[in-house]
Amino acid sequence: MWDSFWDFIWYTIVIFAFVAYLIALWYIIGDLFRNKAASGWSKAVWMILLILLPYLTAIVYLIAHGKGMAEREKQAVSEAKTQTDEYIRSVAGGAHPTPTQQINEAKQLLDSGAITAEEFDRIKAKALS
Repeated sequence: MWDSFWDFIWYTIVIFAFVAYLIALWYIIGDLFRNKAASGWSKAVWMILLILLPYLTAIVYLIAHGKGMAEREKQAVSEAKTQTDEYIRSVAGGAHPTPTQQINEAKQLLDSGAITAEEFDRIKAKALS
């Protein structure tokens, strides 16, 4: 398969370049679909060019949209973190309410007339036990 050491080096460089292109392509396609400012036609043109002239188009896209890619990626990560934090807070806070929260909720229900004073006392006693 490899006739010399230099063939091995050449194949290594080619494989590295191909993998680097695949990684860049992954980020470019993700950015294309994340970019709300671009029209569907421009996205289609970029996709066609990525297929017909892959390396040249990838380099041009990275030069032309590099700063916007970074900003959109940062925004997407920030939104994902915010959603994750909100989910964790909702699960952690809603699973085991504190006795104070239980009593406050019961007091609101008592004030609105949804429960009676006896039910409020029972909820209060259970929360404090």
